Amino acid sequence: MSFFISDALAGAGTAAPQADGSFSLIMIAAIFVLFYFMLIRPQNKRAKEHRELINRLKKGDEIITSGGMLAKVVSLDDQYIKVSLAEGVEINLQKSAVSTVLPKGTIKSL
Repeated sequence: MSFFISDALAGAGTAAPQADGSFSLIMIAAIFVLFYFMLIRPQNKRAKEHRELINRLKKGDEIITSGGMLAKVVSLDDQYIKVSLAEGVEINLQKSAVSTVLPKGTIKSL
């Protein structure tokens, strides 16, 4: 049995060299930078474009809502807009529900 113990002790003397801790830190930082440029920055850019779109809304604009409805802006408030879906059909929506502003005359052409 003693020959098993001597082999185990002999193997313990040849340990693998340890990697430097700074390499791990650099890899974590690189993953964070990649995560920022691939996920966070594009999302912030889209949110900024949507805020600008909402701020440019005015009476008479033709829009598509996030629910897919085509509508024409009748009036604006701080947080809500009143839109006309059809003649005599008007609803109030949150401004954030606007997904796209269409060119003038789009609704008439459909």
